Amino acid sequence: MSKQAAPRKVGDKEALAVATQIRGSAQKLNLVAGLIRGKKAGDALNILQFSTKAMAVDARKVLASAIANAENNHNLDVDALVVAEASVGKSITMKRFATRGRGKSTRILKPFSRLRIVVREQEEA
Repeated sequence: MSKQAAPRKVGDKEALAVATQIRGSAQKLNLVAGLIRGKKAGDALNILQFSTKAMAVDARKVLASAIANAENNHNLDVDALVVAEASVGKSITMKRFATRGRGKSTRILKPFSRLRIVVREQEEA
């Protein structure tokens, strides 16, 4: 009488990791995600480790999580993993205000982003 298990959101030879609230705009995060799309997982970790962009820190955490999910949950070979997908989207936006001269105020938008990384086990050619 228990609930059925949810179907997998990715294929059999794939693993997924999602970060739902990364502090920063989706545009800046997409620049970092573009650096690792289609690369081998080990190379992608190195690219993010030595990137000068601040968003690379959070992207590296998500990629490391996807690799760990592939190894521990799906029994995939870590050395054969490739970043199949790195998609970015908008999350919430915090609204704040800043006081200005003559009793006025302006709105400050503090955006958050989502990052979804899928790693796939690729057969050695």
